[in-house]
Amino acid sequence: MILPFWKYFTILLVLTIIPLGLISSVPSLPILNETVRNLYYHVPLWFGMVVLLLVSMIYAIKYLKTNETKNDIYSISFAQIGIFYGVLGILTGSIWAKFTWGSFWTNDPKLNAAAIGMLIYFAYLVLRSSFTDIYQRAKISAVYNIFSYMIFIPLIFVLPRLVDSLHPGNGGNPGFNSYDLDNNMRLVFYPSVIAFILLGTWISQVIARIKIIEQKNNE
Repeated sequence: MILPFWKYFTILLVLTIIPLGLISSVPSLPILNETVRNLYYHVPLWFGMVVLLLVSMIYAIKYLKTNETKNDIYSISFAQIGIFYGVLGILTGSIWAKFTWGSFWTNDPKLNAAAIGMLIYFAYLVLRSSFTDIYQRAKISAVYNIFSYMIFIPLIFVLPRLVDSLHPGNGGNPGFNSYDLDNNMRLVFYPSVIAFILLGTWISQVIARIKIIEQKNNE
């Protein structure tokens, strides 16, 4: 089987980014030191999560317009990987916080907002599992999915900027671009963002296709 070009590109990016993130040169910064390498993984995971959850919402809208089960399957598949990315983002962020802020979890608005956002999407998964009728489950969860994303984005991007926060780019703190994302880091960081988005898309599509096959077999 011949893979589409973008999948070969994804493999190349992933196999390149992982070692480069560990061995490439990084600026010597107070407090951060070598932990700044986590920027190549933690932040791209969040970018990937936002994109995957957006795609999930788009498929939810498409389901409400067409009532095609395929759209519901793609919606939940992208949501599952988006949530998985979010969990990994919180874990990598907690490890980073331990080395830079002295604790795995602080009373930081962005951390708390991210946790609340994940709980909203965990509730989405629970909601889906509470229905036995596939059409009722698809319709109600599609509506919930749309509202979840509309709440989630302001929760993690807007509200933390209105109050004091330890995160770069929030609460008056300069963003990474302002003081430590040099040209060498950009060469790894931006491809890493693309790699995580493409990889998440690929995994979501595979999961959706497996679910479609299983549904056809059950029918």
